[in-house]
Amino acid sequence: MPSVAFYTLGCKVNFYDTEAIWQLFKNEGYEQVDFETTTADVYLINTCTVTNTGDKKSRQIIRRAIRRNPDAVIAVTGCYAQTSPAEILAIEGVDLVIGTQDRDKLMDYIRSIQADRKPVNAVRNIMKTREFEELDVPDFADRTRAFLKIQEGCNNFCTFCIIPWSRGLSRSRDPQSVISQARQLVAAGYKEIVLTGIHTGGYGDDMENYRLSDLLWDLDKVEGLERIRISSIEASQIDEAMIDVLNRSSKMCRHLHIPLQAGDNSVLSRMRRKYTVEQFAEKIKLLHRAMPGVAITTDVIVGFPGETEEMFENGYRFMEELRFAEMHVFPYSKRTGTPAARMEEQIDDELKNERVHKLIDLSERMQLEYGRKFVGQVVDVIPERDYKGAPGSGRVMGYSGNYLQVVFEGSEALIGQLCRVQITEAGVNECFGQLVRVLDPETSAERGVEASPSVLAKALQA
Repeated sequence: MPSVAFYTLGCKVNFYDTEAIWQLFKNEGYEQVDFETTTADVYLINTCTVTNTGDKKSRQIIRRAIRRNPDAVIAVTGCYAQTSPAEILAIEGVDLVIGTQDRDKLMDYIRSIQADRKPVNAVRNIMKTREFEELDVPDFADRTRAFLKIQEGCNNFCTFCIIPWSRGLSRSRDPQSVISQARQLVAAGYKEIVLTGIHTGGYGDDMENYRLSDLLWDLDKVEGLERIRISSIEASQIDEAMIDVLNRSSKMCRHLHIPLQAGDNSVLSRMRRKYTVEQFAEKIKLLHRAMPGVAITTDVIVGFPGETEEMFENGYRFMEELRFAEMHVFPYSKRTGTPAARMEEQIDDELKNERVHKLIDLSERMQLEYGRKFVGQVVDVIPERDYKGAPGSGRVMGYSGNYLQVVFEGSEALIGQLCRVQITEAGVNECFGQLVRVLDPETSAERGVEASPSVLAKALQA
């Protein structure tokens, strides 16, 4: 049986794409083997180019694969492959470079390379691509949450970002295809679907009279689907229709990830973000009104060129006022080829790191404050795995609809079940709770059936 080994760098979309590519190999009778420990017939490296470091790490992994088996077919895909195919083909031993499109032709390329060993550059101009690449993932190793890619590319061209050049312009997946894939995932036992993409909230920008909010209502009708989560959405994409679906659909998770990037207008303007801090704050207020208790998480870039101490302090106060449930904080990283990399007044690394730590401390404080609001309350949790903080201790962990990571006593038989859990203690990265009841899978979350004492006893037995 031929074998394939994968190595994925970068974001969740890349991990999704690797899973989709694995389906192509699986259909051809391949087995998947471990990249580090087993010699494979084909190595596929899915690369990242968000930072210069991403490029460097991608090259290191490609060379590692070549050393592991010089006779194997070495195939490279992903964002770095899309933007720098010649650079990758210059590495001796690389057989195939295929970017972020045409991956449905992957097996044909591999067969022809196995026949004549001629290296192939299969990268085309991504900016001309207008169709969403249909690659399904019917199953995930993570048994409780399924990712469903609905969108590709981005039209924003922020000054710090290379992604439009590696992923192309925004294109949406056909709604019927999304719904049918969602039904398949529910049939495979998934209760929660995370909608993902490069610019997920831009879904529908290339369609007539059909937006993300319309798709959410259509997904709301999928029987057996308990939870719908959006991986990320821009503040500018939260309109009345979106707030209406968040407010009225019982399936929408009370958690939104809305990238802020900077809390000062002059920095936002130089980043070419499409909002001011005032507009951003207004959207957050509307969301809190529509969904009391909603968790809003965000991304922040620290030390963007020209960010003065005053601008940083403005941002710090702004973030503190908005009371995020968590912030993902990144130091600004120069990306060759972007306008920001050419800007003057680049910030010293030491200062950047100092500011990063201040914001991480703020994030942890806000995370704890958010968690404390729910102590004593009952939330719905779908356990995902054994508690990694103390494996084998008879505890499981999973996320609530509002993105609290909750640990509670229970056996692994609860994994993938919808559980009602009372929060007993709040922490920075996790909260602790007590199982109240397991919801009967035949009934909806709203009509939770009290688990009989014997069911509860069984669930608690580690």
